[in-house]
Amino acid sequence: MRTDTIFFQLFQTFDGLLFELVGLPPETAAGYRFTSVEIKEKAFRFDGIFIPEALDKNIWFVEVQFQKRAEFYWEFVGEIFLYLSQYKPEQDWQAVAIFAKRNIEPEVPKQFRTLFTDGHIGRIYLDELPANQSLHLELVRLIVAPKKETVALAKRLAGQVGQVERERMIEFIETVLLYKFPQMSREEVEAMFTLGDLKKTRVYREAKLEGKLEGKLEGKLEGKLEGEKIGTQRGQILGLKQAVVRLLTRKFGKVTLKTLKRLDKLSAEQLEDLAEAVLDFEKVADLEAWLSSRK
Repeated sequence: MRTDTIFFQLFQTFDGLLFELVGLPPETAAGYRFTSVEIKEKAFRFDGIFIPEALDKNIWFVEVQFQKRAEFYWEFVGEIFLYLSQYKPEQDWQAVAIFAKRNIEPEVPKQFRTLFTDGHIGRIYLDELPANQSLHLELVRLIVAPKKETVALAKRLAGQVGQVERERMIEFIETVLLYKFPQMSREEVEAMFTLGDLKKTRVYREAKLEGKLEGKLEGKLEGKLEGEKIGTQRGQILGLKQAVVRLLTRKFGKVTLKTLKRLDKLSAEQLEDLAEAVLDFEKVADLEAWLSSRK
């Protein structure tokens, strides 16, 4: 997942989350500014950096990985030292590599092992996070929970959220559900929360707007979130297409009319495959390559 996906949003919204993950009090986030920084030489971009205002606090580099990549540590450590060389910060640094699960972590190159033994780089495996932690950590567990457990966990979290941050938490819960279950109907999502909660979220508003735009593009009312029931097969395809459009919008911003037309030609099975593939896309060219391979 890259900087425009859910983990960037999580760290940006819940600024104490990273420090909870590494075993520090969430209050440690005070005095930090979370951002994403591009390294010019090779246009590297971190998943995120916590930059402190004070000189006695460490810079924190963050990278989230959901696929096994042999080059991961070579690239991550390379990005860190390019940043240090380019920006020459006065603070010391630490880094954390966050993996969906332990078995996708590549072997640490021997050239970097001292960075792990001296505490500069730490590792977190999301599927090994203990249960019944803070709401923010439980939200992270929701992302990697087995699908058969996700819905129950989402309902439990929604019931525990206080009024102060209810809108933000409900929005993230809904976003996770849409990522993991792109075929889930709006009615199924709504059944987990009160309709009043959903209507306040940006995800709901964007989905409703996208439904109206779909209706205009197709000249029909099929794209409306609360529209009438249509044929089972066509309704399934339309629902999958809307879910894919939402994911692409979050990933790359505006979805072109050309891309929408290409999505119209995909089967329900292909749309499901694309919904999963979107999570691994890093640039629009990846989407183009995927669509071209399905001709």
